[in-house]
Amino acid sequence: MKVEDFLLPCPIKRFFGVECLGCGSQRAILMVFKGQFSEAFHLYPAVYTLLIFFGILVVSFIDKKRKYGNILIALAVINLIIMVTSYFYKHFLH
Repeated sequence: MKVEDFLLPCPIKRFFGVECLGCGSQRAILMVFKGQFSEAFHLYPAVYTLLIFFGILVVSFIDKKRKYGNILIALAVINLIIMVTSYFYKHFLH
């Protein structure tokens, strides 16, 4: 069995037949861990800011002394902008 066999299916794509804003993120994260950095970016442009977001989120649970809320909100907004922009480019402009 490969790791790809354990990826979660997208319920939106399954039920409605269209990709959501998160489609491709799991495969892109796997590509990053395999060292396929540019391929991961081309598949899902928000992959690196998403990984940074989750990394800081983990740190925020470990380091209770500092406040990470503003950083997490800023990264969430940046991720959303990248996700929406790349989604529209991929489906409507490309």
